[in-house]
Amino acid sequence: MNLLLDTHVLLWWLEDHPGLSEKARNVIADGANMVFISAVVIWEISIKSALGKLTIPDEFWEIVDRQNFEHLDITSVHARATGHLPIWHRDPFDRMLVVQAKLESLTLVTRDAVLQKYKIPLIMA
Repeated sequence: MNLLLDTHVLLWWLEDHPGLSEKARNVIADGANMVFISAVVIWEISIKSALGKLTIPDEFWEIVDRQNFEHLDITSVHARATGHLPIWHRDPFDRMLVVQAKLESLTLVTRDAVLQKYKIPLIMA
């Protein structure tokens, strides 16, 4: 299975947060699954950190780089496709994750129940 982690899931995974569901934890840890981190997740973390809405340790990016995760770039095809999504969710970061999951045939790991409306494969975190 190919997974795409939502921002909060990446953060919970890295801090071994007890809120991360056992199912999500197991599929992320399963070496048979490819785990992707979107550039939009890195962008969201960077913005929230710069605004003081999120505190990350100094070595955060090195910790992310040490994970056995693949990086998923944002393409112009992804960007255009966000305009065709129904407006069930207004957060642009989440809308990009929905499009990337759909176009790249990925299962999105998230706690955001609203994203179920988009009929993409989800694992609830």
